[in-house]
Amino acid sequence: MAAHEHSSSGSGKHQETQALFVCYPRCSTCAKARTWLDEHGIDYRERDIKTDNPTAKELAEWQQRSGLSVRRFFNTSGQLYRSLGLKDKLDTMRDKEAFDLLATDGMLVKRPIIVSANSVLVGFRAGLWKEALL
Repeated sequence: MAAHEHSSSGSGKHQETQALFVCYPRCSTCAKARTWLDEHGIDYRERDIKTDNPTAKELAEWQQRSGLSVRRFFNTSGQLYRSLGLKDKLDTMRDKEAFDLLATDGMLVKRPIIVSANSVLVGFRAGLWKEALL
């Protein structure tokens, strides 16, 4: 498992349990999100989405907790998404099929994902992360 621990002595009002930060190390948006987490003193465990892809069960749980559509968990700008023609297939795909497909390759999954005690956030938007994590 490719996970890294990050601790901070920041004094934010963030969650008391460590968050899970699911990312792709070579992704510039993930790098920005990591910097944001560090700057705001958020304790997190980092997980490489390519080498330790989320399971279908994890994805289903995160989707339910996030309140987002299943489609929002797909990396729609990725090469694999486009090569599989998923834009046209997702509308007719059952959720279980979508989660099973996402679990086959981390590069299909939108990133970063932050899973905290109180929320699941997909993609990095500083304002939304601030509201949910601080």
